[in-house]
Amino acid sequence: MPYLGKSRYPGCSHWIDAPSGPEGGTSSRLLYDSYALILPEEVHAEKSVMVMDVYKESSFTGSSVGLGRAVTEHVLSQGDIVVATLRKPEAISDLASKYDSSRLLILKLDVSKLEDIKAVFAKINETYGRLDVVHNNAGYGVFAEAESIPDNAARTMFEVNFWGVVNISKEAIRFFREVNKPGVGGRLLNTSSIAGITGLPSLSLYSASKYGEYSRSFREINITILTLGGFKTNGLQSLASFPSLPAYEGGVVSQMRQAFSDPMQGGEPAKAAREIYRIANEPSARGRVLLGRDVIAIASSQIKLLQEDADASETFSADLN
Repeated sequence: MPYLGKSRYPGCSHWIDAPSGPEGGTSSRLLYDSYALILPEEVHAEKSVMVMDVYKESSFTGSSVGLGRAVTEHVLSQGDIVVATLRKPEAISDLASKYDSSRLLILKLDVSKLEDIKAVFAKINETYGRLDVVHNNAGYGVFAEAESIPDNAARTMFEVNFWGVVNISKEAIRFFREVNKPGVGGRLLNTSSIAGITGLPSLSLYSASKYGEYSRSFREINITILTLGGFKTNGLQSLASFPSLPAYEGGVVSQMRQAFSDPMQGGEPAKAAREIYRIANEPSARGRVLLGRDVIAIASSQIKLLQEDADASETFSADLN
């Protein structure tokens, strides 16, 4: 895979996966989602990947659910090295029993704590001396009308969904620039949501926290926003739900509560993991990739609505600038 060009920051390229041979040495990559894959150049066969778990403690129970879990298993199945980061490392003790530390490194991480983030990247540097792809997947939602959600609950969610992404991204970019060899750089995969494309009743504050334009503002780093549709994970079970105010009882949020009563709706996480792995290996992947027919349909409808809004706004903007 060719090197895709230098950034203005030394050591930061558009893609971190260097080919074997004179162009770039040994192929290795890090995927950061709920686990991480990292590898020194001296190791020739594998890649290094880091994957971050969703934030809520309950979100990673059971071996058959969770996108982070699915990505981890898929990456391991490809023979790569995974660094798994999550709040409750014991949640994947079954995987730890299958793979020794040369294949799977499990690190405790709370993405709302900057000191945890710095410690994880320091451990990666100490252990492997290299980081290739970072996949930011941590997050959870608060469920209710915006008026019904306590401020402290909303702020706590933003510490994870927004500031967690910001701080992980900053540390990843610093690592790409300062630790990786010059000209190697790195790739960043930040997870967004169908709720980041359109505001959803009962999930308005979650929608605000998943709006991906922070990631779109990068120009010197190869970054892809993974905008996910619905998948059969326990994400709905991990929602922090609050009671509605009496004025809203029987309204649209009540309907949403009923719609969310079946937590295992949507596509198969294993298939999403397969495609995320493909995207991580695809040097020409776009700045945003929509994963799921449902999110593609929503995006198409939002494009139409935005064009209608733009057309209707002409009369107010004709002589403004």
